[in-house]
Amino acid sequence: MLELNEIQKSLLSEVADMHGVPQGAYNIRSNSQSVGRASTANIEVLPREDGQGLTIQVQPNTKNESVHIPVVMSQSGLKELVYNDFYIGEDADVLIISGCGIHNTGSQDSEHDGIHRFYLAKGAHVRYVEKHYGSGDGAGKRILYPGTEVYMEEGSSMEMEMLQIKGVDDTIRTTTAELAKDARLVIRERLMTHGDQRATSYYTVNLNGEGASADVVSRSVAKDTSYQKFEAKLVGNAPCTGHTECDSIIMDKGRIEAVPGLVANDVDAALVHEAAIGKIAGDQITKLMTLGLNEQEAEAQIVNGFLK
Repeated sequence: MLELNEIQKSLLSEVADMHGVPQGAYNIRSNSQSVGRASTANIEVLPREDGQGLTIQVQPNTKNESVHIPVVMSQSGLKELVYNDFYIGEDADVLIISGCGIHNTGSQDSEHDGIHRFYLAKGAHVRYVEKHYGSGDGAGKRILYPGTEVYMEEGSSMEMEMLQIKGVDDTIRTTTAELAKDARLVIRERLMTHGDQRATSYYTVNLNGEGASADVVSRSVAKDTSYQKFEAKLVGNAPCTGHTECDSIIMDKGRIEAVPGLVANDVDAALVHEAAIGKIAGDQITKLMTLGLNEQEAEAQIVNGFLK
């Protein structure tokens, strides 16, 4: 298939569940180069003229098709900025799988900054999965600064899964969205940090049209001396509904900060924020230990279940 070594193949498996050439449209980027690309009759994947990313065009009424655009980095010291623009046609329904895996065994930092912009036409639906993963025992950091912009026309909907479970030393995620009439946005973030890792998530959703709705939920675990910040802002500019939630487990000497932001600019904007941060309950660990697990195994079982 593609000219990839075993480390790169392992990264692709982690971030995109890929074990070969994917079906449908795809672009695979490795160490700042495209190493494989394909379009379909309904989905066109084109390189930007400046070489720094892609333009993906999904034709109207496209159904049951997918796009894979993973990035892997295995060369220490690389730093790149990539722009990917997605144009989703009217009444299309597609799956987009993204994500970045960095393997760093060197002394220099490796960094991938990806800017994804989504333009959803009337009635379009997108399920978007973005997973971040780091590996390697080098002193150089694994750094990811993803930015996502979403522009949703009337009646469109988008489900976003943002996953970062292992190995990323520093990440700042910035997501903004503009929702028109009856547009619906659902975001599910799952995050775990350990060591001295830092992870910050900023979400800003502007509910501009009547009947627009947003549901932004983060579940996270902070271990060791790691730090997390979750900041979600919903702006209701019309009769709309919005909900944000941060549900976190804090362990060891970890630190977690949850910052709510609700702005109602319309009397019929109904906005809610919830936040809960706490340690694992002792009775949960005790119950699992009575089933034969030791304390460390019980903690791992609880954390894994919490992040599913």
